[in-house]
Parts: sequence; structure tokens; C-alpha cells
Amino acid sequence: MALSFPLNNAPYGLVAIAAALNAPEATITLKPVPAETSTTTSLILQGTAKPVKISGQVAIARYLVRSLASNSLYTESDLALVTAQDNLLDIVRQTIATPKHITTLATAANSASTAFLLAQDKPLLADYAVWGAITAYTKSHSLLANLKDLEKFISWMNRMDQREECKRAIERVDQALKDAQETIAAEAAALAAEKTKLGSVVEVPTIEGSDPDTDPLDAFKNVLAAQLSTLVDVDIKTLYDALEAPRASENGHVALSVPRLRLKGAPAAIAADIVAKFQLNDYVLSTKADGPFVNFFLNHIKLADSLFHKIYDTKEKWGCNKSGGDKKVIVEFSSPNIAKPFHAGHLRSTIIGSFVRNILQANGYDTLSMNYLGDWGKQYGLLAVGFERYGSEEKLLEDPIKHLFDVYVRINVDAKENEAVHDEARAYFKKMEEGDEAALKIWSRFRDLSIVKYKDIYARLNIAFDIYSGESQVTDGMDRALKMLHEKNLLTESDGALIIDLTKYKLGICVVQKKDGTTLYITRDIGAALERYEKYGFEHMYYIVASQQDLHLKQLFKILELLGFEWAKKVTHLNFGMVGGMSTRKGTVVFLEDILEETRDAMHEVMKKNEHKYAQIEEPLEVADNIGISAIMVQDASARRIKNYDFDWKRMFSFEGDTGPYLQYAHARLCSIERKTEMEVNPKADLHHLGDSRAAGDLITMIARYPQIVRETTRSFEPVNIVGYAMKLSHNVSQALESMYVMGAEKEVAEARLFMYWSARITLGNAMRLLNLKPQERM
Repeated sequence: MALSFPLNNAPYGLVAIAAALNAPEATITLKPVPAETSTTTSLILQGTAKPVKISGQVAIARYLVRSLASNSLYTESDLALVTAQDNLLDIVRQTIATPKHITTLATAANSASTAFLLAQDKPLLADYAVWGAITAYTKSHSLLANLKDLEKFISWMNRMDQREECKRAIERVDQALKDAQETIAAEAAALAAEKTKLGSVVEVPTIEGSDPDTDPLDAFKNVLAAQLSTLVDVDIKTLYDALEAPRASENGHVALSVPRLRLKGAPAAIAADIVAKFQLNDYVLSTKADGPFVNFFLNHIKLADSLFHKIYDTKEKWGCNKSGGDKKVIVEFSSPNIAKPFHAGHLRSTIIGSFVRNILQANGYDTLSMNYLGDWGKQYGLLAVGFERYGSEEKLLEDPIKHLFDVYVRINVDAKENEAVHDEARAYFKKMEEGDEAALKIWSRFRDLSIVKYKDIYARLNIAFDIYSGESQVTDGMDRALKMLHEKNLLTESDGALIIDLTKYKLGICVVQKKDGTTLYITRDIGAALERYEKYGFEHMYYIVASQQDLHLKQLFKILELLGFEWAKKVTHLNFGMVGGMSTRKGTVVFLEDILEETRDAMHEVMKKNEHKYAQIEEPLEVADNIGISAIMVQDASARRIKNYDFDWKRMFSFEGDTGPYLQYAHARLCSIERKTEMEVNPKADLHHLGDSRAAGDLITMIARYPQIVRETTRSFEPVNIVGYAMKLSHNVSQALESMYVMGAEKEVAEARLFMYWSARITLGNAMRLLNLKPQERM
């Protein structure tokens, strides 16, 4: 067995346990590692085909007791004793080397002393675990003054210090630490000498497609690509494009995929040759060949220096670029049908469409967000007939969307029983198309009241539109489109209706006008596209519509092409899958508002369970609403666009795992660090105080990847790319916080770390805003 542990968390207790159980010292090999390499103690079991790793000192202690067939240290027959030990072991598990945690542990040990620590004939598992944690702390710090008054604790520590297995544990662990520190010092000296010999000053070249001005990581990649171009016969642009993020953080900060270079020879051999010839510099501190990959370890202090200052200068604009050149782009999304529920499909279109708009804006495009309402057609004739029978002015003003839906449902029941209702509806809609003033006045009122209500819902989702359009507003464009279809001889009469035969394009038959002269969706969509290009001259237009409408959009685009519009190439359908199970937890079919109300109330109940934090929140219901909406949006954005997914209430509310509440918690935690330190972020902080910590290097590099993620997402328009990035960033923050505290650190160290965590918060907040989330400062 190999016991791997960070230098700042020596496992005195574990080694003492092994000695107390008479395990030969050769059974466990001690392997200290730098704290920046690992913050976790692990036991590696080698005797199987695949090594098994057990992590965490308490978990390892329990394993040692059970594997060495001993019940003497942890007897499960005495429930009271087991409970007392477990309480202390839980505190040990959560303990980190800060005065606050050590005081908590010592105070708990003092209280438990008479119960079992001092009352047993020999130490138990908890004795060794607590003693080991306290000893590891006092080896690098003097005993805290406030602990000297804990008489029982002091007496117990003295007894433990005198035991032979504890003395041997200290001797053995200290020797392992000494040997490791000498080795680390020698390696550091060798690396410093190598850097001095090679020189460190290099120029950053210019490479097409890279943007060092807005993306500090690109400067490092450009330096890498430039030197690599002198080692292999590949152009610098191809090399730049072949540099990617490694699959695992232990594999460095940037990786070169040799197979992408299409060189002759074995990729693994080429990778090894590159490593042998690569000259280290001020940007790249070390390299490693890993099969067909070359892994590069960057100077993360140098990266942090340019990165944090770029973020400090740009703040909410950090990660944005100007690659779009201010070109006009239209994004049509949401587009609910008046008098029908704002349902899950509209929600997906709203979430995805707003994200597409945001990501285009972040890449320098002049975006126009459009809500193209379903506000025309025979169903409005049906609705008008229904309102004459079942409408209520009071209910209409109170909640127009719900009331019109109720009316629509009731009149549809009538229509099933009596075909004459459909005739009335068709006649009413024909009057609308012919411009009947009274009919249009009623329709306009329904539309206007519905839009007011929709705006309230969108505001709650943190979404706004530049334009509210609709099928009803394209009469002129539609008439001109029909005329052009006639002129191009694209129309054929069939049973009195006008159709376009697209079967040779495998797109079926498309009806553009019914035999009674009324139009259909496709007719109005052709006219709308024509009017939009004439008015805005867009560079591109995106339709964010469910995959169920794939055929409809393909027919539309083909018709635009057949009409000879050059800009037909500039329209794209971004489709998406459907959502299953989106009803209340009671199982009722609902409007989106019902879902939002239920998520807010459920999240509010979760928040109230922590009375201390709840009391500090000024607007708890508003915060609960924002977290609930985050839960809905992140669950939706966590699925690939085209995939169907099931709405999962239980997972959605979790603060663990990759959920909306977890992202909000991560952001609020970073805000809490800034509040509690009572320090201003200092852009002149000496970042060398971040040290060689791997946790810092991983976090800095993850922050630096944000601009590239923003650029690359315009290729796929997948919200999951940003969700995945935000989750990884949050995990990196959590890992860094395990060992890199701000509170209690020396001023220079605290300033450097605060600048790092502040930069992480700005980056996380920007990513969340791309997803239309409102980052919370308290929760």
C-alpha cells in the first residue's frame, strides 16, 4: 500500500493506527507530494489488476481498522461509543489547517474526553484521528493560546504524545517529509538552472484567428505554435489550431494533438521528439509526452498577470470580442400562439433563442431579437366565436392568456360536437383577412393584452425582445410573395387551393393558399422573411424552432431559394428536441407561470431551512424566484439542443451536482469571500504569492479559457458548452478554496488570492449572464 499525502497535511494519525495494529512498516509506503499537486490524502492498494484508491484520512483510517481484522479500535457493538467516535470523526473530516477549525476540533475533544478519550484503557480510532490532525497543525504552528485552557484536552494530548506508536509515527512521517522536501528543492533548483540557461524572453507572434488582445491565453498559444513551427514541418496556423485543452488537469494546461498535424511517422515518437527539442521559456515551464500528445505546463503566474488585469479593465465585457464586425443578425425565438399555453416548447425556444442572441452579441454582432407571435389564422376566428359565448371582461383583464386559453378549450369542445362552429370560425377569420374593422378591433385587443402579459413573464426570465412582430403584420409582404410565386410559375392549383410541388426536393407538397382564399403559416412566413431582409438587410437570420417544424422550415428555405433570393443562403433553422414531463408535481397541465410559481415556492422552503443565512437575505422571495428560474434554465441548457429530455423536479432543486442552484451557490460563495475579507481588490497585488499551487494553476487556466469558449460556441450555438464551462470553473474554485484561503492569510498572500477569486467571480457571472441567469450575491 502507498500512502500519498500533501506536505501540509501529514498523516500522523494514520501511521500511528497502523503501528497500533502491529502492521509491518513495509506494508505502507509514505509518499509526500507538494500541496499544489494534491490536496487530498490517498491510499493506493496495489494488489489487484487495477489499483484501488481510497481518499480522505477518515475513510483510510476506517479501512485500515477493517482490513487489519481488528475491532479493538472501533467496536460497533457499543452504540453510544460508536456515536461519540463518529461525531469526532465527522469534525476531523471537515477540518482544515486554520485556527477556527483546529479550535472547533480541540473543543469537541475536550468535551468528549471524559466520555471515552480519557476513559478507555487504550486509544480508539477517534483518539488517533484527532491526535493526528492536531499534531499536523502544531508541527507548523504553535499551540493556539485559547486551547491552553482546555485542561482535559491538554491532558489527553500529553498521554497520546507519550505512546510508542505515536512517537514512531512522528519519527517516520517527519523523515518522509524531510526526504521529500530535499527532493523538491533539488528539482526546483534544476528547473531554475534550466530556465536561466535557455533564457526566458520571447516575442509573441501574430497568428490569423488568434486574438491575444482580448484573450491572454492566445499569447501563450502563439508562442507555443511559433516554436513548434521550427521543430516540425507544419505551418504556424495549423499548429495553433492543434493546441487544445488537455483531457485532465494533471496533463498540463495546453496539449498538442500530434495526429492533427498529419505528419509521417508514429505520433507517439514525434511527440517524444518534440519534447526532447522544445526549449523552455518564460511562457512554458515544462513539457511532457503522453502517447500522441505533447502536454505543456504554462507559467501560470505570468498568465495570471495579464489575465487578471484584462478582466479588471473589462469586467462585464470580459470574454467578448469584435469578430462579428457589427454585422446585423436577426434571431427569431419564443413565438407563442396567443390563446394557447406558454408551454415547454416555447420555453425551450425562449431559453435557447435568448442564448443565441447573447452569444452573437458577445462576438460583436449587431443583434435584433424578434418575437414572431402566432396571432393570425382560423383559430382566432374560433377564439372570437368562443369569446362571444364564454368570455368575461373581468377575467380577460385579470389574466388574458389563461382566460383566452380557457375560452379556446371550451369552444373546441363545442366544435367537435357541432361542425357549424368551424364554419362560423372560418367566416370570422375571412372577415379579418378582408379588413373588417369590428373583427380586427376585437382581435387587436386580445393581442395587445396578451403581449403585456408575455412581457411580464419574459422580464421574470430576464429576457427582453427588440421587436414584437406576428403573422398578422405581414399582409403586404405576403401579397407580394404570392405575386412573385405566380410570376415564377411555382404555383399549381389543386382542388381550388394553391400549392407548390417540392417532391423532387423530397420536401412534399406545400399548400400556400386554401380554396377559400385564406392563407397559411408558410405563406405568411415567406412574406415575413421578404420584409425583414428589405427592412434590415441582415447578414444572417436564425429561426429557433422545435425539430417538429423541420419540414416546414426546409420548405420555407427552398421556396425562398426558388424565388431567386440570394439571401436565402443567410437563413438557418436552429432546431431543438422536446421536453417531457413538464407539468406541476401534482401532474396537472400548466402554463409556464405555474411552473415558475412552484419552483419559487419550493426553493423558498429550501432556503428557510438555513435560518442564519436566510435572515441575511433582503428579498428572499425574489432570490428564491431567481434560483428557481436558474434551476429550470440550467436543466434545459444542460441537454444538447436536438435531444429530448425529461423535466426532473428532484434533480433541478439540488445544490449538488451540475445544477442551476449549484452555479448560483458558487457565485454567492465567491461574493461572500469578498465581503468577509473587508479588503478591496488590489490590481497591484503581487501574484507571485499564488505560488506553484496546482489548484491555482488549474483555476487560472480555466478562467483564461473563457474567451475561446465564447468564440467557439458560435459554431454550434449549444448552451451546454457554456453550462459545462461554468460548472468546471465552479469546481476549480472549490478545489482552490480547499487550501488557498484568503481569511487568515498574510496580507500579500491574501491580496493575490482575492484578485484570483474576484477574477473567477467576474468570469462566472459573465458566463451565467450568457445563459440569462441573474448571478446571486447571497443565498
